[in-house]
Amino acid sequence: MAIDDRPAPSTPAVSRRRSVPAEISRSWLLVAGTAEDRFDGATRSRADQVILDIEDAVDPAAKPAARSTVAAWLAGSGEAWVRVNDVTTDFWEDDLEELRGLPGLQGVMLAKTESPAQVTDTWHRLGGHTPVIALVESAVGIEEATSIAKAQGAFRLAFGSGDYRRDTGTSADTLAMAYPRSRLVVASRVGDLPGPIDGPTVGSSHPILREQSQVAVSLGLTGKLCLDTEQLPVINEVISPTPTDVAWAQDFLDDFEARGRVIRDGSDLPRLGRAQKIQRLAQAFGVEAR
Repeated sequence: MAIDDRPAPSTPAVSRRRSVPAEISRSWLLVAGTAEDRFDGATRSRADQVILDIEDAVDPAAKPAARSTVAAWLAGSGEAWVRVNDVTTDFWEDDLEELRGLPGLQGVMLAKTESPAQVTDTWHRLGGHTPVIALVESAVGIEEATSIAKAQGAFRLAFGSGDYRRDTGTSADTLAMAYPRSRLVVASRVGDLPGPIDGPTVGSSHPILREQSQVAVSLGLTGKLCLDTEQLPVINEVISPTPTDVAWAQDFLDDFEARGRVIRDGSDLPRLGRAQKIQRLAQAFGVEAR
C-alpha cells in the first residue's frame, strides 16, 4: 500500500461519484484529445482524474484541431487535466495560450520534462496558479528529477515509462525499471511533493496490470496512468489501503485514545503516523474496515 503523508495545496477535483484530491489520486485516465465523444464518459468513470491528451495521442497534423476541441469542452461544463506538448515543439506555446484561464482546466501534464525551467515557464504562462505535473520520459529527465521536483509550479512527477525505455534501451523488466521509478520517488520526497505517478500498463491482462501496480506501490509510487476504463478498478484497488489495513488502523487509534494518547515505546509514533495516514486515505477512497 502506498501512503503519502505530505500535505499538498488544495486543488479542484473533477466532480464525479466521489471526488479524490489530485495530490492523492490513484488512477489517471488518458483520453485522446481527438475523442470528444469519450470526454463526458471518462469523467463519469472510476478514474480519480482524467487527462485529455493533445500530445502523443494526436497526429501532429491534427493537434491544432484537437487543442481547440479540448479548449471548447473545458470552456463549457467539462473538467479535466490536459497533457500538453513539450517545450521544444512548435505546439507548446499555442497549447498554453489556448488553455490559459479555462474554467474546467484542472492542471496540465507537461510532456518530456527535462529541466525545472520548463516546469516554471509552463506554470507562469498559465497564470502562475495552474498545477503542473512533470512527465519525465528520458535519461536526462531522470537525472534532473530532483531539481524538477523543486521547481516552482511542480505539483507531482509522473513517469513516461515507454519513452524512457526507448531513450535508454532499458527493458520492461521489473528490476531494470526499478531505478528510474525509485529516482522519481526520492526526488518527490526531496521536493516535498506527493508520491509520483507511474506509467501505464499496455494490454488487457488484469493479472499483469495488478502485478505491475503492486510493484509500483512497493517502490513508493502513489498513482498510475491508464489507457482504458477497464483498468481503473484494479489500479484503484491496488493503490488503496486494504480493508484489513483500515481495520488495523481503527483498532490502533481506538486503543491509543483509550490509553490517554500515551506513547509507550519507540514504535508507537511510527505506527500512529501510519494509522492516521491509512485512516485519511480510507476516508478519501471510501474503503471500509473488514
